[in-house]
Amino acid sequence: QVQLAESGGGLVQAGGSLRLSCTASGGAINGYNIAWFRQAPGKARDFVAGITWTGHSSTYADSVDDRFAISRDNTKNTVYLQMNALKPEDTAVYYCNTAAAHITGWKASSEKWGQGTQVTVSS
Repeated sequence: QVQLAESGGGLVQAGGSLRLSCTASGGAINGYNIAWFRQAPGKARDFVAGITWTGHSSTYADSVDDRFAISRDNTKNTVYLQMNALKPEDTAVYYCNTAAAHITGWKASSEKWGQGTQVTVSS
């Protein structure tokens, strides 16, 4: 069972950028669709972006479309989330997980979550 670890979060001013990494261990990431999710204080964990195992297709939540970009480098066993034009409402803990696309949207495939990485955007 592949294990995923998130990194790259931090404190940034509104309008700034961050790149998050989701690195796999215990197996190859290249057989999995991967998605990023985020959870703000007091709110549910929401889908942010997903990428197919081939890297040929990606999907974004409306709130981040045209600001965020998901990509993957299977040779490095890593999926990235480039976040640009950050807003205070992007503040959350960001998680990655294996995922599948459903009619109702992308859902995590595993109930096991990592520690996440905190992103804080100041106004």
